[in-house]
Amino acid sequence: MTESRIVLVTGASSGFGALSVRALARRGHTVYAGMRGLSTRNARAAADLDAFASGNQVDAHAVELDVTSQDSADAAVARVVAEQGHLDTVMHNAGHMVLGPAEAFTPEQMAQVYDTNVLGTQRVNRAALPHLRRQGQGHLVWIGSSSTRGGCPPFLAPYFAAKAAMDALAVSYAAEVVRFGIDTSIIVPGAFTSGTQHFAHAGAPDDSERAAAYDVHYKALMDDVNVRLAQLMPPGADASEVADAVVRAVELPSAERPFRVHVDPSRDGSEVVSAVADRIRVEFFRRVGLDDLLTPTSSR
Repeated sequence: MTESRIVLVTGASSGFGALSVRALARRGHTVYAGMRGLSTRNARAAADLDAFASGNQVDAHAVELDVTSQDSADAAVARVVAEQGHLDTVMHNAGHMVLGPAEAFTPEQMAQVYDTNVLGTQRVNRAALPHLRRQGQGHLVWIGSSSTRGGCPPFLAPYFAAKAAMDALAVSYAAEVVRFGIDTSIIVPGAFTSGTQHFAHAGAPDDSERAAAYDVHYKALMDDVNVRLAQLMPPGADASEVADAVVRAVELPSAERPFRVHVDPSRDGSEVVSAVADRIRVEFFRRVGLDDLLTPTSSR
């Protein structure tokens, strides 16, 4: 029987987050599903999770967590630790997608995307890592994107830029926390166009005049970018594959946890580029005598 873990998942109201919460809970783990607005915007998602937990007799709980607020992140982690006595795994999943010409997004809009997708992970880490460091063990699971290194279509620039920044942050954190016994796994999904609400909930640029200027040459492309990406997916591709990858990473012994896992049925090339980049990082760390900052699976 797999050892039960205490897991906190951010952005768990839908998509990869909701799928991972349920997959982990079915395996016997105690899972806290972080969502913002439990009594308002996500009241239905919280009720659905309660019904799932009751119906399947699993240990899954909705917890108020807005990653754009340090107070909210602190309170969510404090609740988990108070109720369970410790925290094993933090899954960074919260994110927001936007769709439109890069020029038409105001700097303030871009900052908001960065705030959710990148600074949100920093707030949660600042809340959780003191507990994980004191324990001398833990696991950070980051949900990245194949867009950071693979073939990335246009008109998703703010989202792609934020995901690339989050990936860089995850890689740096990996070396900085490993001596505390804290592992890192970066799960890299491809462009799943079903099973998540990414495209349905995508934000639009505030500067509609500049956005309209692109319509003459690009409107058809922007209207069907989701369709084009869906055509790359082979039959049977399912977003639950990402949740399955999360479960495998969480359940493996510390020495066997993967540093990076690609789940990309469309095969956009990200895995090839990441393999080279991660190998170069490993070689550089060895050249400068920092071998102990590499996990056993860093170069796999």
